[in-house]
Amino acid sequence: METTAMKIPDNWQARDGLLDKRVILITGAASGIGAATAKRCAAAGATVILLDKTVRGLETVYDAIESAGNAQPAIYPMNLEGANEKDYAELAETIAREFGRLDGLLHNAAMLGALVPMAHFESELWYKIMQINLNAPFLMTRACLELLMKSDNASVVFNSDAVGRKGKAYWGAYGVSKAGIENLMQVLADEMESNTSVRFNSYDPGPVATSLRTIAYPGEDPGKTAQPDEVVAPLLYLLSEDSGDCTGKQFSLND
Repeated sequence: METTAMKIPDNWQARDGLLDKRVILITGAASGIGAATAKRCAAAGATVILLDKTVRGLETVYDAIESAGNAQPAIYPMNLEGANEKDYAELAETIAREFGRLDGLLHNAAMLGALVPMAHFESELWYKIMQINLNAPFLMTRACLELLMKSDNASVVFNSDAVGRKGKAYWGAYGVSKAGIENLMQVLADEMESNTSVRFNSYDPGPVATSLRTIAYPGEDPGKTAQPDEVVAPLLYLLSEDSGDCTGKQFSLND
């Protein structure tokens, strides 16, 4: 699957109050792109639900948002590897009870695993990566659909990768899971476009200095790679009403 990726409008900038009163759930929010996006969304007026398995990291992001004087975020510790349908139902019930709706959902959490040939890929690792990268976004989206449909303009964004749009040797389960994410996004967009206001898009931020990138390229100088805060503007655009006419699209930071 290889298509032409889109970019956000060249002259677009996040204005003050861009995400006022919007409730946004972000997975993998304890570090990297997830943490950077959560802080920027909060600064733009959103109430952010921070989801990750790493409680200490969530607390650090929480404190940063509060100390900046932004809307109080919510912390939801959850290990996507072991989560089941009941866990996702409880997540949706909690959001419904506390907020009544969901205006945005960013699927950012991901696991790389290892860069090895398919012939040597361990099945247990394959299942674990698929559970976190593909099964979890499906189960969470399905559980939250009713909440999303209560919003006037809900947006679901799947963080993706170039290797999910064109297969590349040695990227194994990670690449296949991201290809699945792209297809899941397109299926949801096609199914929901005609009868709901919920939008679905994917975003490839390109090379970013995160822990996942370090695993893939351990010898790379992180100072020569984009920092998480430098790649989140398209996510703010996609999670806002400014992208209200976009669904079923693949976005990238660069051409």
